[in-house]
Amino acid sequence: MKVAIITGSAGLIGSESVRFFSDKGFQVVGIDNDMRGYFFGADASTAWNRDLLKVEVHGYDHREEDIRDQKAMCRIFKEYGNSIRIVIHCAAQPSHDWAAREPFTDFSVNANGTLVLLEATRKYCPEAVFIFTSTNKVYGDKPNSLPLVEMETRWEVNEVHRFALRGIDESMGLDQCKHSLFGASKVAADILVQEYGRYFQMNTVCFRGGCLTGPQHSGTELHGFLAYLMRCAISGGPYTIFGYQGKQVRDIIHSRDLVNMFWHFFQKPRPGEVYNAGGGRHANCSLLEAILACENITGKKINRSYFENHRSGDHIWWISDNAKFMKHYPNWAFAYDLTDILSELFEGIKKRL
Repeated sequence: MKVAIITGSAGLIGSESVRFFSDKGFQVVGIDNDMRGYFFGADASTAWNRDLLKVEVHGYDHREEDIRDQKAMCRIFKEYGNSIRIVIHCAAQPSHDWAAREPFTDFSVNANGTLVLLEATRKYCPEAVFIFTSTNKVYGDKPNSLPLVEMETRWEVNEVHRFALRGIDESMGLDQCKHSLFGASKVAADILVQEYGRYFQMNTVCFRGGCLTGPQHSGTELHGFLAYLMRCAISGGPYTIFGYQGKQVRDIIHSRDLVNMFWHFFQKPRPGEVYNAGGGRHANCSLLEAILACENITGKKINRSYFENHRSGDHIWWISDNAKFMKHYPNWAFAYDLTDILSELFEGIKKRL
């Protein structure tokens, strides 16, 4: 028996991982206590997705536990022991703004919870691959120091800069900038994951995601902008643009493309590795461009307003350079472009409303 432990298993990347690795023949153990509902309210709850997994994924073992609970995590890891081949850690508090409301909760979930899982892995299944869904927010607002040019619908990097062609690579520094408390707690977790790889020679990796999305995303105003935007476009609900004239740029990667990255890494792990992982130049848009695309798909005008102040520590422009990962794993490739992603979001969200 080969076992996959997946935290945040009812969330976007977690549930995609559950289905993917179950299809690959793994016994999947999901850990998720629906803290997303606590963070963002009932509309953001992932309970609907948890219930689907229980019905649709053969042999799925769901545990309603908190990743900060050392005894509970050790009990689960001890139960499966060396049968555990992979740990995919997706559970997190994911919002800049929410972190400032409850800093202790944010840090305990993101940093302490990651430490608990790393130690459980080291103790009970040290040969397992440990995959951490980090974030591009570990770079703080340092990308905002790039030479940006304002265009009609977006910001872009000056074409002479080395990041202009392919996007931002892993050489972008992490310190001497503003991260938000969320960014800081994810930095702590990210460094811990790297350190367990380097210090203990465990097969750990950090995937620093851009905008991750897909039809299973329970988007909310404070997290998951594209899914939330599409939800507002379909329902007619209000949408607020926060700063930068709505020209801030994000790269977009489908949840299945990211999980396929996990699969490639699992087959040939590299201890303590770090990869930027996003849509890159393949799939990206500004907020204004995303609004227009959602309006075209739904045939409705979005009920939008503009708030001058941007979110603290937010990026003006982010496009990931995936070149390092693609060099290490040349058989991986994108399966979804921006049109595919938006179409799936529309169909998925429409069914749930």
